[in-house]
Amino acid sequence: MDRAQKEKVVDELGQIFASSGVVVVAHYAGMTVAQMQDLRAKMREVGGSVRVAKNKLAKIALEGKPGVKMGDLLTGMTVLAYTEDPVAAAKVSEAYAKANDKFVILGGAMGETILDQAGVKAVASMPSREELIAQIVGMIGAPAASIAGAIGAPASNIASILKTIEEKAAA
Repeated sequence: MDRAQKEKVVDELGQIFASSGVVVVAHYAGMTVAQMQDLRAKMREVGGSVRVAKNKLAKIALEGKPGVKMGDLLTGMTVLAYTEDPVAAAKVSEAYAKANDKFVILGGAMGETILDQAGVKAVASMPSREELIAQIVGMIGAPAASIAGAIGAPASNIASILKTIEEKAAA
């Protein structure tokens, strides 16, 4: 790799570190090409990516970025899993690590916060952006349904009272 290519890789990695909601660092020694493709496909499903890069170039790209302390995790054969969604990459990585013992999560970064293995597991257990949106929509819709029920209740009560009066008058 010549100097221009290295500079391009450093720029790309710098953009990844700056724009990602979460970056998970893991060892992947011993994984087959098919397993790596499977991981990439699962990450793509949630809008993320997987990137293998030289540790030295990744450390250079981290300089001046919020997660600069994540450079300590970059040793050995490492792979970066990242998404804009602050939870998705951690969820996919955690699930994949449970199914494949050759994929070992080392930690990661969420903005300026450096995560260890337990931190990545904690982030993975959080609800995703879509789940949070669904919860908020449900909370917003619940009072409206209650109001509609309360508004409709007096009308049905009046109707039943009128029916009772009508039945008594007819008898």
